[in-house]
Amino acid sequence: MVSILDIIGPIMVGPSSSHTAGACRLGLLTRMLVGGTPQRARIELHGSFARTGEGHGTDKAIAGGLLGMRPDDERLRDALDIMEREGLDYAFEKTSLDDDAHPNTTRITAMHDGFEVIVVGSSLGAGRIRLTEVDGFPVDISGSLPTLVLVAEDRPGSVARIAGLLADERINLATMRLTRKERGGDAFMVIELDDAPSVEATTRIGALDWVRWVRALEKVGG
Repeated sequence: MVSILDIIGPIMVGPSSSHTAGACRLGLLTRMLVGGTPQRARIELHGSFARTGEGHGTDKAIAGGLLGMRPDDERLRDALDIMEREGLDYAFEKTSLDDDAHPNTTRITAMHDGFEVIVVGSSLGAGRIRLTEVDGFPVDISGSLPTLVLVAEDRPGSVARIAGLLADERINLATMRLTRKERGGDAFMVIELDDAPSVEATTRIGALDWVRWVRALEKVGG
């Protein structure tokens, strides 16, 4: 199915929806996952991002997203200068990921207040994105819905408990995906929601003694 977004593209600062709007949204989601504007980040660019990203402003777009800018923010053009003025340590490198990686893919290692996250994501065109890996866990995060992301001990009843807390807040689940590396180890949960979770709901989930960390991701694209 082709949407009007696929035809006319997103509202954005140019020149390319893949290299600018999508790249900015990848930076935005990484910022939300790490819990704020990263003080340090290593941004590895793969494929087309590596070959033509600088000319298309991919570096500025990702830096802008990490700074909290949206794709239509005019400050994106000056994101690298803003980054330097604020004393942030962002390093861009070219890399080669797996052969099956999308041509517009980046791996971002970001740190905020001592918390580190490693994110792999791709820009799919027309501003659409997909995160495929977070801290080594395979994921599928599009940013098209409000999303809760959390790491918790793999305990019986954990999914039901979290779903119950969200139901108490009258928050409806759209999708839920759980991955784990081994039985009894940590589980990585991605919960897409019809509406953004309240601060109270997120706090209550994060207060569970078997939850390592939780992040509420805002919707970043259609």
